[in-house]
Amino acid sequence: MLEFRAEGLCRNANHLRREELERCIATGEVLQSTALAFDTSHRLRFELCGRRGYMPFAECLDTPHGEPIKEIAVLTRVGRPTCFVITGTAVEDGETVYLLSRAAAQRACRTEYLDQLEAGSVIPCTVTHIENFGAFCDIGCGISALLPIDCLSVSRISTPADRVSVGQQLLCAIKTRDAQGRIVLTLRELLGTWSENASCFAAGETVVGIVRSVEDYGVFIEIAPNLAGLAEPDGTLRSGQAVSVYIKSILPDKMKIKLVVVNKNLGQSLRFEPHYFVTKGRLKHWTYSTPQSRKQIETVF
Repeated sequence: MLEFRAEGLCRNANHLRREELERCIATGEVLQSTALAFDTSHRLRFELCGRRGYMPFAECLDTPHGEPIKEIAVLTRVGRPTCFVITGTAVEDGETVYLLSRAAAQRACRTEYLDQLEAGSVIPCTVTHIENFGAFCDIGCGISALLPIDCLSVSRISTPADRVSVGQQLLCAIKTRDAQGRIVLTLRELLGTWSENASCFAAGETVVGIVRSVEDYGVFIEIAPNLAGLAEPDGTLRSGQAVSVYIKSILPDKMKIKLVVVNKNLGQSLRFEPHYFVTKGRLKHWTYSTPQSRKQIETVF
């Protein structure tokens, strides 16, 4: 099965000779280049090996049947890497130009790649923009999928920006797919179970952490994307604050880690990068909780 890359990661057409571009026309290879303009004829304009390339408005996006292309979705491609297949050439004002189609690249991505995947399949993606409710990711050729905030990690976060940033490359699993083929992603299942994360730490260590929640009964502090512990109440701490903590005890049967705040004046921001315990294949069932714990956190794909 072919894997189609996100925009920005496809082969750059500007680095190819004309003979190579001709071969790409024959093979239908997905390429990319930076869109230089959106002209008065409602086309995206490119420059490929000294020749102009044009992408007609109808070829800028593959939309569901009957759904119109929004002009803003095309305008925002200007100045950005945009993927396409070269469908052929034409003569315009006496010059040979390339005819490009992003829609054709997206259709190929769906039929040859995404439609072959099942729930639980692990795929690469790139974060394109962030909203309060989740992050949108490019899963191939500019096709977007939602990564909801509650799927970013088991550890609670206040905003997706606490976990990911625009342009970041991730591995995610397919959570669901609706009747229109729109995909929802999940990340937390790839970031390890409670036991897998806890095994990276030991009682008696002092480590860095991020305050995630300040409650009357204590402060939840994340020490890994899928692992948090509880420290004594402290009203001077705030959500998102970086601290150093002493690990007092690790209790697998209760899925609890007791922490003591050592230094709350680190004076710098902190965000943990994803540490993957699953990097390929397909997940069918995932259980975060320990066998002894009464609280069961699991995902069935």
